Amino acid sequence: MPGWAWSLAGVLGGLLVLWLVLVAVLWVTRPDELRLRDLMRLLPDLLRLLHRLAADDSLPRGVRVRLWLLLGYLASPIDLVPDFIPVLGYADDAIVVALVLRSVVRRAGTDAVVRHWPGTPEGLTSLQRLTGALG
Repeated sequence: MPGWAWSLAGVLGGLLVLWLVLVAVLWVTRPDELRLRDLMRLLPDLLRLLHRLAADDSLPRGVRVRLWLLLGYLASPIDLVPDFIPVLGYADDAIVVALVLRSVVRRAGTDAVVRHWPGTPEGLTSLQRLTGALG
């Protein structure tokens, strides 16, 4: 086997190992069924929130870039873990959203999220509980 083939096999093997580690981490940190159900119920408001935050010019550019990348990831048919895998297929999206929202709150502040929240106060409370980053 030529040298380039060994290199390619090594890169592909490394990517496979990283993907398996990601799946294992997602499995361990997966939200319970109640939290996942709450997040799915909040999905329409959450998508509007992400879009409003991404379009807010008063937020730092890095925050807006992260939000646009998240929206692109959510719209993409390609996921880190395919949706046909039970529990993890949808949990990876929920975990990615929660991580990005935590990052946004740390950088932009809770006020921006509260200001742009399109849903009910109860929905915002649920979002605060789900992400653990707001409050």
